[in-house]
Amino acid sequence: MTQSGPANPSRPQAVLYRNGSVYSAADPFATAMLVDGDTVAWVGSEQAATSIADSSMEVIDLRGALVAPGFVDSHMHLTETGIALDSLQLGGISSARELLDAVAAAPGDGPVLGHGWDETTWADAALPTAEELERASAGRPVYLSRVDVHSALVSASLARSAGLQDQDGFDGGPRVMRAAHTAARQAARRLPEADLRRHQGRALSEAAANGYVAVAEMGAPHIGGADDLRLAAAWNSTGPETPSVPEVLAYWGELVSSEDHARSVLDGLGFGIRGLAGDLNIDGSVGSRTAALRSGYSDAPEEKGSLYLGVDEAAAHLAACSLLGIPGGFHVIGDAGLDAALSALDLAAAQVGEQRVRAAGHRFEHVEMVDAAAVEKLSRYSVTVSAQPAFDAAWGGAGGLYQQRLGERSAGMNPFATLYAAGVPVCFGSDSPVTPLRPWSSVRACLEHHNPGERISARAAFLGHTRAGWRAVRYHNPMAGQLVPGAPASFAVWEVEELMVQVADGRVQSWSTDPRARTPLLPALDTGNDPVCLQTVRDGVELFSSPALRS
Repeated sequence: MTQSGPANPSRPQAVLYRNGSVYSAADPFATAMLVDGDTVAWVGSEQAATSIADSSMEVIDLRGALVAPGFVDSHMHLTETGIALDSLQLGGISSARELLDAVAAAPGDGPVLGHGWDETTWADAALPTAEELERASAGRPVYLSRVDVHSALVSASLARSAGLQDQDGFDGGPRVMRAAHTAARQAARRLPEADLRRHQGRALSEAAANGYVAVAEMGAPHIGGADDLRLAAAWNSTGPETPSVPEVLAYWGELVSSEDHARSVLDGLGFGIRGLAGDLNIDGSVGSRTAALRSGYSDAPEEKGSLYLGVDEAAAHLAACSLLGIPGGFHVIGDAGLDAALSALDLAAAQVGEQRVRAAGHRFEHVEMVDAAAVEKLSRYSVTVSAQPAFDAAWGGAGGLYQQRLGERSAGMNPFATLYAAGVPVCFGSDSPVTPLRPWSSVRACLEHHNPGERISARAAFLGHTRAGWRAVRYHNPMAGQLVPGAPASFAVWEVEELMVQVADGRVQSWSTDPRARTPLLPALDTGNDPVCLQTVRDGVELFSSPALRS
């Protein structure tokens, strides 16, 4: 139920949330919160809320709902996500025949785009031929990205129009990787600016509806190009023509060779970015067998993946970024890929000094195969690991993709507890469209890691999805990601089945409602259902609202 009084035309109406639960370090038992403009003005008890409520405020009865800091997705791709949401959904496909049927049934008369197929889940992993794709689409160009977006299936007509014949990663068949995949993806995404903006808006709306107040957009020349990233950054502009959406934290993954080169790249972009990091690929993915490994894939021993950057050029990139005092970094998944990235850190430190390297706040994306020596070096150089817990949920179990591709090595994948214990900064994201924008499912994945020794507490996982995301981008407001007086009013309201306190010791996954824990409550995630988002607010501005919030 909502009560509201007359608004003061000179400033936004204050909003009092009450009769719920507020996740706040200022008061672990808070049931109410007052938002004044773009700021959290107060958190406290129901009794106190009664005393401060007045007719100038909008009063929202939470009816037991949870108010918590908004999520930050620390790695995603807006245009790719929007296209995936509006194209063929291939995650449920279980055979080449079903895939061809989906292509044949695709509406419209333009290119057939799709996303999410995964042949490792099929009873017969044989892929359709390029000619079969051509026939199924009746001659329309076809581009179907694999779930990891590091390879794709293309029709013969798209291969011709994209000039794939002489590209690395094209063998004349339907599946393209490496340079051929980049060329195919760019050919399939030559869309008018209005269409690109529509796809980005679709992705941002999806994020807002799932409790995200910010997303780290990982742009790169081989993904969407500078114009695509410029469009993404433009969503942060305020004005009557710009809808209210999650904040876009833009990164640009372009290799630089010197401080002057880095400065010229930044100047050439013409808009602010957070760093020259993100999807600057040192290697590829496990699913497409392009992640660089020390030894061959278990299901293809002759293959060791692809190393796209050498140590010297990676070191020059990190050194240049360190001299400018901005984050650099790479997409790195395989152990050999990480070896190259860590050697580059050592070389950069020798060139510009270890302190400069540490101070720059470099970040490595994914970092799935990590041994003890690598963990120690990541900690030494204060490198932030931007990881995706849903990868483990999707592929980390017995018989899953990781075990198929890596055998016994899969047991050590995504070692979150080890990274936390060593003091490595960790933040979490989805890599959407690779995994969906479902933050509580991602938190749950941390609690249910396939390796019990690498599980972390719900509190640690939640902070990795919220406050750690702001810290990773060196956000200008150090209070971002928490709900305490004076902090930005960026939060989400959740309908939950049950609220509980998880013990602080991440090695013991027990739950407690003991008030002596003095720990803010989080949703119980073992009920089988994710909390439902009722509202998302960024800096006091409503991005999303369910009709149930004010009914």
